[in-house]
Amino acid sequence: MTKQEENNSFDWVYYVLGLVFGILTAAIISGGFLWSVLGGIIGFIFGAIFLNGIVKGREY
Repeated sequence: MTKQEENNSFDWVYYVLGLVFGILTAAIISGGFLWSVLGGIIGFIFGAIFLNGIVKGREY
């Protein structure tokens, strides 16, 4: 990866979206705080899987 590509990396967006929507989904389904934390963790993991498994190496 070149210096320019490292500066314009938006990989963090996948992690944040997974975290936020994991929290929202768990909060809507269960309504509890602890389930929201667990949903955020699971959403973060799914964001990482999506980024590193599905879109890895794809050209923009």
